[in-house]
Amino acid sequence: QVQLVESGGDLVHSGGSLRLSCVVSGFTFTNYVMNWYRQAPGEERELVASGASGGKTNYADSVKGRFAISIDNAKNTTYLQMNSLKPEDTAVYYCSALGIQWGVAYEYWGQGTQVTVSS
Repeated sequence: QVQLVESGGDLVHSGGSLRLSCVVSGFTFTNYVMNWYRQAPGEERELVASGASGGKTNYADSVKGRFAISIDNAKNTTYLQMNSLKPEDTAVYYCSALGIQWGVAYEYWGQGTQVTVSS
């Protein structure tokens, strides 16, 4: 059974930093993409950052230069370092693990962690 557990969400002031963690268990795909999404109240879920097993990363324009995704395979943990936080970054942040095997994609989700940025 695949499980993802996020942590690290908190209340911070504008300009502050946070590091989110996503610990993954039971996920055995060698070809994968780890994603961080966020969803603010009344908004659609937004893809914030992705990190692939080959090392490629992608970011939403709204977070480029401020957020960084990293994957520590030894710890089965994906991180999202968030710097220069803004009030508009306030959302529930979700981690997902997308595994690809035989051309089929399987995606698993965590429960989310709340990030609140005060002005």
